[in-house]
Amino acid sequence: MNRAWLWTGLAVALLGVGAYALYRYLAPTPLPEGILYANGHVEGTEVRVAAEVGGRVVDSALVEGEPVGAGAPLVRIDPADYEIALKQARADLLTLDAEARGIGDEIATWRHHLASAARELERYRRLGAQGSVSPQRLEEATDREREARGRVDALEARLAANRARQEAAAARRALAESQLARTEVRAPRAATVLVKAIEPGELAQPGQTLAMLVDLTDLELTVYVPERELGRLRLGAPARVRVDAFPERYFEARIERIDQRAQFTPREVHMPEERVLTVFGVTLNVTNPDGALKPGMPADAWIRWNPDTPWPEPLWIPR
Repeated sequence: MNRAWLWTGLAVALLGVGAYALYRYLAPTPLPEGILYANGHVEGTEVRVAAEVGGRVVDSALVEGEPVGAGAPLVRIDPADYEIALKQARADLLTLDAEARGIGDEIATWRHHLASAARELERYRRLGAQGSVSPQRLEEATDREREARGRVDALEARLAANRARQEAAAARRALAESQLARTEVRAPRAATVLVKAIEPGELAQPGQTLAMLVDLTDLELTVYVPERELGRLRLGAPARVRVDAFPERYFEARIERIDQRAQFTPREVHMPEERVLTVFGVTLNVTNPDGALKPGMPADAWIRWNPDTPWPEPLWIPR
């Protein structure tokens, strides 16, 4: 009987020890005071490269995942039509300029005739007042002066119209030059090709996306922090980031922005019980010198809000 009680007590004791051990194993492991855990997805500044002119793509240097320098050629659109338009506009300008010079010469000639006719008319008017010239001669002088003035006015109107056509031709030339330059699509900044959206031989339309670029040296991670923790965070506070692809590596980061307005936790947060909390978005700027991190990667982040707290090695995700 005593032996039975002994075995029963021992079993109860073992059960209690096992339950305690299981509790200790399953109980949340807190991080050191001064370290805050959060998670999110890596984001990059994406740049959409679009066609500014239409035409068939004749060449492409786009390779997904490859870096490109600022100003590097990405896509070349067939320039033939724009070269023709530029040649036509230049030819129109030359023709109009030659026409304007001819009109100018005519104006100079007829202004000379007008001046002579005006002097003659004035002389005949004085003689007519003295009765020394016949009315017929005076009328002929008046007609010559009127004709010369009419020719000058007509030529000046032609010259004004010519200048208007020259302005229109100059505008066509500038447009053709601009469009021709835009057939060579270049990278607006140093970045990495994220998406190649067109192939040689395809027809590009103005505004159509040709590629998506992302600057892998300027990545961000937005995490969501409960309101009760917000007062501990400061801009510039250090953080460390880890992704599943590199479980043994930590990427240095710092707090870049803190949202000024609360929101309910977005669905992409991993822990369902946290999705009902009111939180604030905190954006971390993550260093990525070798381009190992990519946009879209899920990431864990640890923010050290207390500068006196040393970084634990290794960091862990609190359960």
